[in-house]
Amino acid sequence: MENTVLKNNQTIPLASIPVLAYEDFLEQNTSLLADERYHCVSNYGVPQGGKVKLLCCIADDAEGNILVSSAEVGRNQTLPSFTAQRLAFHKFEREIHENFGIGYTDHPWLKPVRFPHDRATGQSTIANYPFFKIDSEELHEVGVGPIHAGIIEPGHFRFICNGEQILHLEIQLGYQHRGIEPLFLEKKKLLQRTTLAESIAGDTVAGHTTAFVNLWENLCGYQADEDLQFARTLALELERIAVHTGDLSAICTDIAYQLGSSVFGRLRTPVINFFQIWCGNRFAKSLIRAGKNHVPFNETLAPQLLKTLDAFEPEFDEMCEETFTLPSVLARFEKTGVVTHEQASSIGTVGMVARMCGISRDVRATHPHDFYAGMNHRPIVKHHGDIYSRAQIRKEEIRQSIDYIRRLLEQIPPENKARKTLGQPVANAFSISMTEGWRGEICHCAITDERGELAHYKIKDPSFHNWLALALAVRNNEISDFPASNKSFDLSYCGHDL
Repeated sequence: MENTVLKNNQTIPLASIPVLAYEDFLEQNTSLLADERYHCVSNYGVPQGGKVKLLCCIADDAEGNILVSSAEVGRNQTLPSFTAQRLAFHKFEREIHENFGIGYTDHPWLKPVRFPHDRATGQSTIANYPFFKIDSEELHEVGVGPIHAGIIEPGHFRFICNGEQILHLEIQLGYQHRGIEPLFLEKKKLLQRTTLAESIAGDTVAGHTTAFVNLWENLCGYQADEDLQFARTLALELERIAVHTGDLSAICTDIAYQLGSSVFGRLRTPVINFFQIWCGNRFAKSLIRAGKNHVPFNETLAPQLLKTLDAFEPEFDEMCEETFTLPSVLARFEKTGVVTHEQASSIGTVGMVARMCGISRDVRATHPHDFYAGMNHRPIVKHHGDIYSRAQIRKEEIRQSIDYIRRLLEQIPPENKARKTLGQPVANAFSISMTEGWRGEICHCAITDERGELAHYKIKDPSFHNWLALALAVRNNEISDFPASNKSFDLSYCGHDL
């Protein structure tokens, strides 16, 4: 095979990535996915004048490597697709088509992804989005959104139903047009870029910001001190506890189990309030910075965090015992919203959505960063792919994260008061950073030019992989079960609409 092998949080010369003929590029990367140890981390295009450089990053989860290769093609060229051989590439190629007008002869579902302002064709609009249809007098369509009934973000769900039974769901996103990726190039100050990273997905501040600062430090040849790595690891696990707890509350809400809704919702609050004590923001904004930390975790904070966890844990365990033994809850959780192992593998799921189907895919174990390298992390894996499995993963990951935090607090690294200067990014380089956010695998990639300035920035939220899993999960379910299934995935709209 002809590719460059690198590790998570590594920077390499851009010229070291082999440029293959497109046919070889296709064959090499699609053949890797025949083995489940490999999955596509990112596959995207970089404009180069009248051409497009395609970059494909494949993770080897057995060896902890990332295999990177490239090909150069023309804009508006028509090519054979990766997707015809491996469905996991379908959305990556749809995005490439939307951005650069590259066509594919055999892509099964070549539809818009985000409707960015600079898309290849302005004729493709949300108003004329080509929804899948079934002609039948017995069937009807149900449209939900994009104005959401709750307080979350815009997305449109188009159901085709036979009575109450869902035959097909198509999820249309792309309403926000935030332009986050080009803003990383437009904004020149590191603080501005860090603030952008904090805003990629408001419920994953620690996940995305850690990915950004790790990437930036590696571009600058900077080795983060132990106290910085400690704070990032601690923040990631606190964020996991908080959001998983809130999601258990929301799932209970959607099955009308008010006790679970109220108690889990209340338990989330002191966890996010600890972020407020630590850094002044309940969602961990201002906490994580490249090459420094304005609010280091210290010995005075540890007793407050332990007190928070000591109060949280017994009430959480009691509420879980009530929830997961109640017949009326189990009747709504078990065998509802099922995704099979074969489906999850074929569409390239990551994070919790992969782990609910027996796929042990977790960056903390396979491509560890910060303090995870020494934690011997064991992913929580279930096998039934239903709401029950997704709820169980949340419950067990919360307990696991509490254990990790208690272990971390036994040895808090002192603040390094003689920290080195961060320096400037290296020129003509490619860098990649992956973190395991609470939803799953986050990936940031960057390319610098001959002056060391950012020339391209690429972000992938785990939701990009996993939205199709939700559409598959609700097939042959009653439409009344959709809210609970949807919340049990809790995918990101803003993380998708970059």
